[in-house]
Amino acid sequence: MIFNSATFFVFFIIFFLLYWLINNNLTIKFRNLFIIFSSYLFYGWWDWKFLSLIIISSFTDFIIGLQLNKSTKLRNRRLLLISSLTINLSILGFFKYFNFFAESLSDLMNLFSVTLNSNTLKIILPVGISFYTFQTLSYTIDIYKKKIAPTKDVIFFFAFVSFFPQLVAGPIERASHLLNQFHDKKTFNYNINIEGLRLILWGFFKKIVIADNFGVLADNIFNIDTNLSGLTLLFGAIFFAFQIYADFSGYSDIAIGISKMLGFDLMQNFKTPYFSKSFSDFWRRWHISLSTWFRDYVYIPLGGNKGKKIQVQLNILITFLLSGLWHGAGTTFLIWGGLHGLLLIIEKQINFKLNKLFYSPFVLICVILLWIPFRSENLSNLIEYSSSLLTFSSYSFNQLKQIIFDFSAIRFLVLGILSVFFLFIEYFINSKDFNTWIKEKPRIIRITLYYALVFAIVFIGNFTVKPNFIYFQF
Repeated sequence: MIFNSATFFVFFIIFFLLYWLINNNLTIKFRNLFIIFSSYLFYGWWDWKFLSLIIISSFTDFIIGLQLNKSTKLRNRRLLLISSLTINLSILGFFKYFNFFAESLSDLMNLFSVTLNSNTLKIILPVGISFYTFQTLSYTIDIYKKKIAPTKDVIFFFAFVSFFPQLVAGPIERASHLLNQFHDKKTFNYNINIEGLRLILWGFFKKIVIADNFGVLADNIFNIDTNLSGLTLLFGAIFFAFQIYADFSGYSDIAIGISKMLGFDLMQNFKTPYFSKSFSDFWRRWHISLSTWFRDYVYIPLGGNKGKKIQVQLNILITFLLSGLWHGAGTTFLIWGGLHGLLLIIEKQINFKLNKLFYSPFVLICVILLWIPFRSENLSNLIEYSSSLLTFSSYSFNQLKQIIFDFSAIRFLVLGILSVFFLFIEYFINSKDFNTWIKEKPRIIRITLYYALVFAIVFIGNFTVKPNFIYFQF
C-alpha cells in the first residue's frame, strides 16, 4: 500500500477509528495485535507471500534476544549473535543481491561461450526488506552489547518490527526508542493529532508537488538514449536532487505524522541536508536513522576514530562502501558510497578552518553531482552521462528548453516558484522539523500556509505518475 494512494486513504481512516476504539476499550495487548494485523494487511497488499520474511526475521530475533539475555558465556553469546546476523543477512543478501551475482555469473560464462537463461535467475526484491532487517538486527546487537533488555512478549516485539508507518522506508528505529512505546496505553490528544496532520500535509506537498513533478523532468533526461547537451544533463542532476530529497523526506514526514496521530514518537530522519556546512554535517542531516545505524554498528566496531590515521580512513571508506551496497547491488551505488567516503576523508585532512561562505556551496554541488551515479541505471549509463556532462562545448539551451516545453512551460514556471518557496521554508526550518518551526508562527501565517499547501497539492500536484516512493526499491 502506498501513502499517496486512494487505497491507503480508506485504509487509514478505518484503521484510525478502530485503533482508538480498541485502545480506549480493550487491553494494550489486543491493541498491539490489531497493529500487527493491520500492518501485515498494509504490507501484504503489495504481495502477501513476502509476509513470511517479516515473520521469520521477527521470530528469529525475538528468540535469539531471549537466549542472549539468559546466556552468560561469551562464546555462546557470540554464536547467538552470529546466528542472528547469518539468518537475517542471508535472507537480505539472497533477495537483494542474487540478481547482481547471477548477472555477473552470466556475463562471465558468456566469455566462455556458455549462455545462461537469465530469466530463470530473476528474484523479486521484497519492499522494505533492508529497513526492517536492520531494525531487527539492531535489537539483537543492542541486547548482545547489554544496552537493552529483551522483551518477553512476542506480540509487543512483532508490533515493533511491523509497525506500518515506518515499515517499508523507515525511519529505522531502535528498540531503545520505539519498543517500549508499545507497552503504553495511548491517550488521544487533539494538539498532538494536529501536529501529526501538519507533518502529513508538509510531507504530501514535498512528495506530490515537488518530488513527483521533478521526477518527470529527471526521468525525461536520465532515460533519453540520444545525446543531450551538458547543460541539460546538469539540470537532470539538479532535478533529481530535488526529487529524491522531497520524495524520501516527504515519506518520513508522513510516517512520523501518522505515528503521532496514533500516539507514537518516531525519530527525525532529515534535517534540511542541502544546507549542510560540510560533508560530515550532510551525513548528520541526511537519512539520519541509516547514517547513525552504520556509525554505531559498522564504523565504531571497526575502530571508529581510534587508531592510526590510515586505519580511520579505511574505516570511513568501508562504512560508506557498505552504505552504497545497502542501497543496491550495483557498481554505481558502490561508486556513490565510495566517493562520499573519499570526500569525507579529504575533509578530515584539511587542518585549516574552512571558509563556510565558499565551502557550503561546494558541498552542495558535490552532493548534487554525486546523485548522478546513484540515479544511473548501470555503469555504462553513468560513464556516458558523466562524459557528456563534462563536454562543456555542448552546453546548449535548446534541448533543455524542449524538455521544459514538453513538460509544460507554465507548470515549470509555477514549479520553480514553489521550489523557491520550498527552499525558503527549508532554510528557516534549519535543523528543526516543519512542525516545530510552524508552531512558532502567528496563527494567520499558519492558516495561510496550510491553505497554500493544500492549494498547491490539488492544483500543482502530479497525480498522473504511478504512486510510489524511490526508497521502496531499497
